[in-house]
Order: sequence, then C-alpha cells, then structure tokens
Amino acid sequence: MSSVATSQIKLTPERSRPSVRSRLQDALPKIVLAPSFAITIVFVYGFILWTIYLSFTNSKTFPSYVITGSRAYQRLWGWTFDTDPPSSWYTSITNMGIFGFLYIAICLALGLFLAILLDQKIRGEGVLRPIYLYPMALSFIVTGVAWKWFLDPGLGLEQTLHQWGWTSFHFDWIKNKDFVIYTVVIAGVWQASGFIMAMFLAGLRGIDGEIMKAAQIDGATTFQLYRRIVIPLLRPIFLSAFIVLAHLAIKSYDLVVALTSGGPGGSAWLPSNFMYEYTFKRNEMAVGSASAVIMLMTIVAIIVPYLYSELREKPR
Repeated sequence: MSSVATSQIKLTPERSRPSVRSRLQDALPKIVLAPSFAITIVFVYGFILWTIYLSFTNSKTFPSYVITGSRAYQRLWGWTFDTDPPSSWYTSITNMGIFGFLYIAICLALGLFLAILLDQKIRGEGVLRPIYLYPMALSFIVTGVAWKWFLDPGLGLEQTLHQWGWTSFHFDWIKNKDFVIYTVVIAGVWQASGFIMAMFLAGLRGIDGEIMKAAQIDGATTFQLYRRIVIPLLRPIFLSAFIVLAHLAIKSYDLVVALTSGGPGGSAWLPSNFMYEYTFKRNEMAVGSASAVIMLMTIVAIIVPYLYSELREKPR
C-alpha cells in the first residue's frame, strides 16, 4: 500500500521555477520594444513638453529659462484681433479655416462619390483603383512641385491654352494673394481623395447585401437606399476619414512651401508655416512655440472626442 502511494506521489509533477530561457523568452518582446518606446517618450512627448515650456518663456534665437507667463499667447491673439492690416498669424488661421473646411468637405464628397462608382462592379475597376490611389503614394513636396508647374501662368495650363488659341483664358490663382490658398486646396484634394475613396469602398463592400435587397424589395429607390441605409452605416468611416483629413490639414507645411513658397507676401501661410518662420527665421522662439502649442491643442480637440467615442462603444 505504501509503495503504491509512493509511486502516485512520484507521478505527480512538481511545480518547478521557470528556467532562465523561459524568462528570457517572456522578456524578449519587452526588450525589443524598450528602445523604440524610450525614443518615443523622449523625442516625441519630451519635446512636446519642452515646446510647451518654451511658449511661457522669453526665448528668442536660443531657448531661455526666464518664465514670462502667457505673453507669447497674448501677442498671438493680439495680432489676431487688434492689428490693421491683418497680421501673418491672422492670415494663417484664416487660411487654416478655408483650407481645412474645403479640403475635408471636398475629399469626403469626392471620395464617397468615387467609391460609389467603383462599387457598381464596373469594368476596369482593378485599373482605376491604383490610379486613384497613386497620388497618396507621392510626398507633399512632389505634389506641390507638380501642381506649381501645372498652375504657373507662364508654363502650365494657361500658357498651354494660349498656345492652342484660347488667348482669353486666364488662371493666375497661384500668383494672386486672394486666391492662392485655393490652389493649395486643389493640390491637397487631388492627393488625398483617392485614399478616402479606398476607405469608403472598403466600408461599402462590408455592408450586408441582404439589407440592400430587402430595401429594394420594399420599393426603396437608389437615392433612398444610399440616404437612409448606406450612408448611415458608413458613419464610422466618415468619422475616421474626418480625423485623418483634419490631422493632415493642421500639420500641412511642405505642400504650401513646394506649391507657393508661402504665396505672395505670405498670403498662403498656414499655422505650421507661421511656426517655422517665427521660430527659425525671425528669432521669436517663444511665439513660434506658442503657435505650435495651439496647433497641438487643435489636434487634441479633434482626437480626444474620437477616442472617447471609440472606447465608450467597445464595452457595449
């Protein structure tokens, strides 16, 4: 009896401590990710905090450690409401409103329209999709330079039509301080609308076909089908596309530089151009940092509600 009990005891595996090898295997993902995590903390969030600190100092050409409070922000908003003629900061935020609204609205409308067309299973869809998506593969510098050549009255569209005999045609928006911001909209929409089309097309292909067939059997017209069923089901795609486009619009810098070089007299400036000009060229680091913080807060005001809605819906 005792021998049987002893054998049973021996057959029961004992819990052994994890070996060094298993510990290393468990720690390997953390070890691999640690350098990139540390670099992100220092060079992204660390410099964000550093920029916020500089915005409350009297920094000029070089960083200063003398705290002056909100003087840089007061200067910015003073330039917004109290200057005549308008300051470059006023021009920048006005252009941001024009560019942001038109860029987002046109990209959403055009992207949805193209997605609906491609969703009809037309011939050559496999060829058209890459054509629409190709501009997004280009950098903003390449896009800006290409559209600069195309819109330049001396060598682009206007000159070509003049050579073809249409001498009364004039399109000098890129040289006109009142219209130059709209050329930035044109170039931006050309680049991003294909990407938005791909997002909407993926959403359209994910809609249950039985719902569409049931609505058609009930007598719904094509317009009613899209208005009451398809577009409401695409609400998450709309929200995601809006977040992507708003982020691109706020941080746009290289497109303006490559396309217009800032425009006649800085008339095409966006807040990012203002930030770079005042920080690195006009030796007003505190003012430039304050403008960067305002841009950051704008992005946060867009991202945080989106993340809140996403996290709130997941538990449901």
